[in-house]
Amino acid sequence: MNEPRSPDVPGPPDLPGHADADAVGEVVGRRRFLVGAVGTLVVGAGAGSALAFLRDDPPTTAAGDGDVAAATTAAAVTTSSAPTTRVTLPPVDDPTFALPQPLGPPSDAYAQVAIDRIGSVSIPRIGLDHAVYEGIWLTVLDEGPGHWPGTALPGQLGNTVFPGHRVTHSHPFRRLDELAPGDEITFTTGDGSHTYEVRETLIVSPKDLWVVDQHDAREVTLVACHPPHSARQRIVVKGDLVRSVPNAAAAGAAEVIADAADGIAL
Repeated sequence: MNEPRSPDVPGPPDLPGHADADAVGEVVGRRRFLVGAVGTLVVGAGAGSALAFLRDDPPTTAAGDGDVAAATTAAAVTTSSAPTTRVTLPPVDDPTFALPQPLGPPSDAYAQVAIDRIGSVSIPRIGLDHAVYEGIWLTVLDEGPGHWPGTALPGQLGNTVFPGHRVTHSHPFRRLDELAPGDEITFTTGDGSHTYEVRETLIVSPKDLWVVDQHDAREVTLVACHPPHSARQRIVVKGDLVRSVPNAAAAGAAEVIADAADGIAL
């Protein structure tokens, strides 16, 4: 039987909005690794927006919680880091390369948008194996974790961000708080599989949009409401890429481009 519609509500309606639609891609080093471009459309807000659009509780449960000051809630749950061997991937030697730019949260969280599956996520520690989708509208998150448009795609340079429900619908991130440093998070997409190791878990305010910031590293950020059945705070799990395994098609395309690049006389 289908579960009832999530009582999630969007963020403040008076935030300034903008729209953007881009195919996202990346070229890494001279030996370029191809990734699939994903078309996105988000109507969102600027840097002053909040993670308040991600709600798992009835609106009356946490009235006003979206306005909690960010400075009061950046407490870490897990800060120790397990020993790990991090991968050294080819540097970006294209001087025109820029890190991805995250788009703002949607102004209409229940917009009727296309549901585009882009792969799957597996987290053995909590028994999760779930499809993932493009976008962070609640109509998308009701299906499963969604890729935050404008953030890096799995395996790419930057921070790949995936919000998801904790207690409603298929509640994929219900046990997010059980993850510990060293636990693996693997995304399988059209270009291959990308495995991250958990580095830390944080509890933050809904206004702490810095968690989606992009850095000159390959990392992942998972976001869900906290505590369960409340939208007062957000639980955030961060991890670092430890290995990427391209599928046969992507590897073959990369070799063709690499061979062509090696043959160019400078």
